[in-house]
Amino acid sequence: MIGRLSGLLLEKNPPQVLVDCNGVGYEVQVSMSTFYNLPNLGEKVTLLTHFVVREDAQLLYGFGTAAEREGFRELIKISGVGPRTALAVLSGMSVGELAQAVTQQEAGRLVKVPGIGKKTAERLLLELKGKLGADMGTPHAHPGSDAQADILQALLALGYSDKEAALTLKTLPKDVGVSEGIKLALKALAK
Repeated sequence: MIGRLSGLLLEKNPPQVLVDCNGVGYEVQVSMSTFYNLPNLGEKVTLLTHFVVREDAQLLYGFGTAAEREGFRELIKISGVGPRTALAVLSGMSVGELAQAVTQQEAGRLVKVPGIGKKTAERLLLELKGKLGADMGTPHAHPGSDAQADILQALLALGYSDKEAALTLKTLPKDVGVSEGIKLALKALAK
């Protein structure tokens, strides 16, 4: 019903924002990744939206990108995953990172999201397989070689974020071995 909002950003109270569209203020729930990319108060903002009508409420969810809205829509199609859980997943990881976790079937990355247990993570991976994959991922989300994939896994296991690990992976020589790559990556991350 409401697919897009464009207006002035009046309030920012995570995870909710208030957008004034020609005198009508819309309360919109947004993921933290969208929230961090919002302009300053009083500036113009455009959000793609998803409208949810429940028995006790009518809720509007906003997204900075079409990929994020599509990821949200795929998540809420899964039995037992509501809009709040879907928003939590998208707040904990980008759509590209989620697509990578689905492609590589990594439940451990989803379990790090608050409110997602092991069983829910495994169900998400199973249900999203083939629906959310390489086409929604970012270019750096798929390492080029087995060695790079192993280095990425090692960095994630050591507690580095997906973004930190992926950015560091880009700085490494393409033909580097796993152990040497991990050493170089750790040196780069220590700076």
